Amino acid sequence: MFRFESPYYFLLLIPLAVLLIILEFRRSPASVVFSDVSLLRLVPRTFVQRSSFLVSWLFYLGVVLWIVALARPQSGKEEYRIRAEGIAIVLCVDRSGSMAAIDFTLDGKRVNRLEAVKKTFHNFVAGDSVLSGRKDDMIGLLAFGGYVDAFCPLTLDHATLLEMLTQIRLPEPITDAQGNLLDQRLYDEENMTAIGDALAQAVERIKDAPAKSKVIILLSDGEQTFGTLTPLEGAETAKVFGIKVYTIGIGSTGEAPYIVTDPLGQQRIIVRRVSIDEETLKKIAVITGGHYFNAQSTSALEQVYAEIDQLEKTIHEGRTYTQYTELFRYPLITGTVLILLHLILICTRFRRLP
Repeated sequence: MFRFESPYYFLLLIPLAVLLIILEFRRSPASVVFSDVSLLRLVPRTFVQRSSFLVSWLFYLGVVLWIVALARPQSGKEEYRIRAEGIAIVLCVDRSGSMAAIDFTLDGKRVNRLEAVKKTFHNFVAGDSVLSGRKDDMIGLLAFGGYVDAFCPLTLDHATLLEMLTQIRLPEPITDAQGNLLDQRLYDEENMTAIGDALAQAVERIKDAPAKSKVIILLSDGEQTFGTLTPLEGAETAKVFGIKVYTIGIGSTGEAPYIVTDPLGQQRIIVRRVSIDEETLKKIAVITGGHYFNAQSTSALEQVYAEIDQLEKTIHEGRTYTQYTELFRYPLITGTVLILLHLILICTRFRRLP
């Protein structure tokens, strides 16, 4: 881009033009009276005589360039910058014993529900061929069974977040050297589901975030079987702080395959009854202004994240910035050189008498 910062200085060209007309076009040349000048017509004109009119124009051109310098010519480079206003998101993922059901697939292999949830959430954050990623969003991570574990606070460091995501595990029994379970009660509680407590912890993590839009994504495949708060009490807490909760029901009510290890150390697949409290998950979403989704396969879970990605858009504001470089020195220097050259010439070779 090119512009003149002070174009009103071009008004000085008007008096300059008037001066030019008066001095050059209306001024009578000096003369000397002779009785006969016919012989002078026979004298050939020299180069100095033919080009003498150009010397005066050097002065006027120099003044014009000074006026151009006063008008401050500038060259600008335009840049389009994006200011992103991200969303605060906390993922609450169920890691209770029911998430061990192997009724999902990844890359053609059967995996448990938790592994499918972790993989699709990774794509939601980092992006893939379908999802654009959430690079401008602050994202936190909680996991819950009977108890709630905070794996990652709200952060823009998504590499660390995704590393912490890989650390989420299903409950594992603590055994002695002989393989005897040391704490049956603790193991049983870890396999339970405390949805209400998880919501309350997520609200505590996100309520003071600077983002205008705050979202909790709750994934569960079961019913509330443990905890201090009920799921609806947790939803009411989120509503008070203007936090939307998107609930995702993993799997469906019915039967699901599980891998178990028998007393001889051999793994085998058994079928167990599973149930999902869809009504409660729907109520949580309605209370907080969110949505409920059901995902019974990996592809369905990916579609759920794609819908959330569309519903919760990061705000982008485009601004145009132009950085200008001053160019006045070029016409100023050139004009000064022309005027000095004019003065030198009229005082030497092109001097006129009288």
